Formats: sequence, structure tokens, C-alpha cells
Amino acid sequence: MQRSHSGLQALLDTPFVRRVRRNHGLEHATIHLLAQRIPNLRIVGRSDSSGFWLFGNVPTEAVRESATRALERMRKGEHHLALHPNCGTNLVTMALLGTVATFVALLGSDRERFGKLQRLPLVALGLMMTAVVAQPLGMRLQEHITTLGDPADLEIVDIQRLDRGGMTIHRVLTRST
Repeated sequence: MQRSHSGLQALLDTPFVRRVRRNHGLEHATIHLLAQRIPNLRIVGRSDSSGFWLFGNVPTEAVRESATRALERMRKGEHHLALHPNCGTNLVTMALLGTVATFVALLGSDRERFGKLQRLPLVALGLMMTAVVAQPLGMRLQEHITTLGDPADLEIVDIQRLDRGGMTIHRVLTRST
């Protein structure tokens, strides 16, 4: 077991993956701070090794101030800002667990008349259990795999605004090792 853990850690520590994880953490922290400033914020983010994208009608100055402040707060130890309950990691976790629960509930059902129909309560129970387990598991996956709360040498290089079809898109460019 130790071998696979060290293999995963080696992958997570590669410069490319580490940059993506840092940017993902800063993306979440920025969204947290934007949500405090803007009531009913509707925004979607996507991170990569060069920074992150924010899709939503948000003023550029608010993005700039929130990203800068988020980075400052993370540097001062507020690593929890890197975790967000609406992260795609949580959605993927729920989808995968729900798929497995449904598959397990339906195993062997094709051998029975109306087998799949009779198993619907079991499928529903499996999906409800998935809903209970997926959120905390997704948050732990964020904490240990998909984000980094410690920005280390991460710095914001530029923030660009694009307007496409009535949608405002911000590109936050970063640099780190």
C-alpha cells in the first residue's frame, strides 16, 4: 500500500500537477471572496497549469481584488480557502459513487422477472447513501489531491477580461514552480 501512495505523491509533486493544484486552490479562494462581495454570485471556474478561468458576469476589479486578497490570505495560512463545496471534484465523486451504487444494486437483476424494477428501492437507497458520503469525500479529495492550499511561490502575473456573447470571462494568469 505504501508503494501506491508514494507513487501518487510523486505524481502530485510533479511541477505541472503542482501548478494546476495551486491554481485550483487560488481559483476556489478567489470565488469564496467574490461570493462575499457579490450577492447571488453565479460563476464557474476552471484551472490549468498557467492559471484559471472565471466564467461569469463579474467586474474585473472585483476579480483582481479578490484574487490578490485570496493569495495574501492563503499565504498567511488560510489554506481552507482552497476548498469549495461546489467544486467539480465533488460532482465527479458523487457521479462515480452513484454509478457504482446503481451497478451494485442491479447486479443479477436480469435473472429475475421485473428484476430491475424490483431493485429500484435498493437503487434509491444506494443513491441516498452516495449523497451523504460524496460531499465529505469530495472535500477530502480536494484537500489531498485536486487542490493545494499552500500557494508557496505562486504569483498572479496578469488578469485579462474577455467578453463573448454576453458572457464575461476572466483569465487569471499565474506563475509558480
